[in-house]
Amino acid sequence: MDGGVRRGTDVLKALAYGARAVLVGRPILWGLALEGEAGALAVLEALRREIDLAMALAGCPDVASITRDLVEP
Repeated sequence: MDGGVRRGTDVLKALAYGARAVLVGRPILWGLALEGEAGALAVLEALRREIDLAMALAGCPDVASITRDLVEP
């Protein structure tokens, strides 16, 4: 999936709908524009924490446990 991914919950939803990969471009570019490499790294770290939190709140210990029933149509 590519496009519109800005939060960890977006990644969780994409995976629940069956995505095998989720591309994150725009947020990385925002971080890069603001603070260069350090900004891009900060964005990636924040996104990783959001994904971990979203998975924990959904009761998913790993990516394999993310299923479509997590998302309401």
